[in-house]
Amino acid sequence: MGKVEGGMKCVKYLLFIFNFIFWLMGSFVLAVGLWLRFDPETVSLLSGDKAPDTFFIGVYILIGAGSLVMLVGFFGCCGAVRESQCLLASFFACLLIIFGAEVAAGVFGFLNKDKIIEDVQNFYTRTYNENNNSTVIISYQKVLKCCGTSSNPCPDPKPDTKDCETGIKEFFNNKLYIIGYVGIGIAGVMIIGMIFSMVLCCAIRNSREVI
Repeated sequence: MGKVEGGMKCVKYLLFIFNFIFWLMGSFVLAVGLWLRFDPETVSLLSGDKAPDTFFIGVYILIGAGSLVMLVGFFGCCGAVRESQCLLASFFACLLIIFGAEVAAGVFGFLNKDKIIEDVQNFYTRTYNENNNSTVIISYQKVLKCCGTSSNPCPDPKPDTKDCETGIKEFFNNKLYIIGYVGIGIAGVMIIGMIFSMVLCCAIRNSREVI
């Protein structure tokens, strides 16, 4: 089997280093996704009956993509070290799939931000109007440090207490921006990995043709 030499050997080791970093980034994405999914504050706000679950769709995409990134990063390292054209081609194909998933998560986070916030606000308002002392309402007021709604405020609010519709908007804005930036940021880094894998695949194929 022909081995890549010279500048392509440098590309080989760069690809290995990149894939190791890529594996670490996959671990980070997975950790962020799991944090968003099991964050006690977030779960307490979305665990009630008929609570909207739209927010968790983007989170599940992140978790799935992060897991795949870790797996693909491992196989990418193996492909670079062994100079396996098959492994590198599979690595490239998987990168394309994950790239699409990461972009989807990022775009989902940005484009559906207003709808997700509106769904949660409507859920809170409906629950508050039905029973403003329910466990769900108490949880919202405790986590968000808010009280009531803009149209139906608390009778005796503390000074500078915001309504919960504003609290919901601020809380989920921050969470959704995390999904958006992580998804699109990792997708940008993956483009570099695809370029490296294509170059190394071509170098391996050419070296075998020469032999």
